[in-house]
Amino acid sequence: MRSYCGIGIGLVVLAAFLAGCQHEKPYGTEAQLSLPGSRPQVWAIAPAVNLSGQKVDPLIQADLVYQQLQQVHGLTVVPVNRVVEVYVSLRIENVQSQEQADLVCQYLGCDALLVPTVTAYDPYNPPKFGVALQLFLKGGAVQTGEIDPRELARRASPPPNEVLPTNGSFVQVVGMFDAANGTVRQQLMDYAQGRNDPAGPYGANEYLVSMDRYCGFAYWTMINGLLDSPRLRR
Repeated sequence: MRSYCGIGIGLVVLAAFLAGCQHEKPYGTEAQLSLPGSRPQVWAIAPAVNLSGQKVDPLIQADLVYQQLQQVHGLTVVPVNRVVEVYVSLRIENVQSQEQADLVCQYLGCDALLVPTVTAYDPYNPPKFGVALQLFLKGGAVQTGEIDPRELARRASPPPNEVLPTNGSFVQVVGMFDAANGTVRQQLMDYAQGRNDPAGPYGANEYLVSMDRYCGFAYWTMINGLLDSPRLRR
């Protein structure tokens, strides 16, 4: 009797183990995102705007967004260094109007300009990261040959306390990712499946000790929300 019971318990344990394995995503098989609509698009990534009060590299943050956007099917991404070159030619530090965003898009031949804004940054475990993504859709507000870009930059200067424009053709998502929150930690563990190296010393907890990887998780989540916007379904 005990031998049959042992076999029965062993089968139950094995079935539970196999069922658990079915839910675990193999390494390198992370979920993919796709651009809505039938037309491929080209987006450019601007240097991040830092409102966190902490020392944050705007180019590194833009590169983290770039890495996540490269995985979106149907989307071609212009890296941040190209946008910086256009900013220098326009003598601007960041986009401050829809006209400026349109002009940057025309210079780069892209459909939209994505501007990340860091609102909170605490790299110590449990990390905290606040971010906004503002996507300026090219609206044809200006033509390159119609106006001097430097005059456009001067004319678009906002009040000192305003960093990003509050009107225009854009889509915006805002989020706060505090790893002390159980819901956020569960989202992070779900994101880590198929992405973290199971042979690594930290496993999925690597996303809690590497701020760049944690920011990547946050940007992926925000991009997922951005792609759900009805304005992109065209």
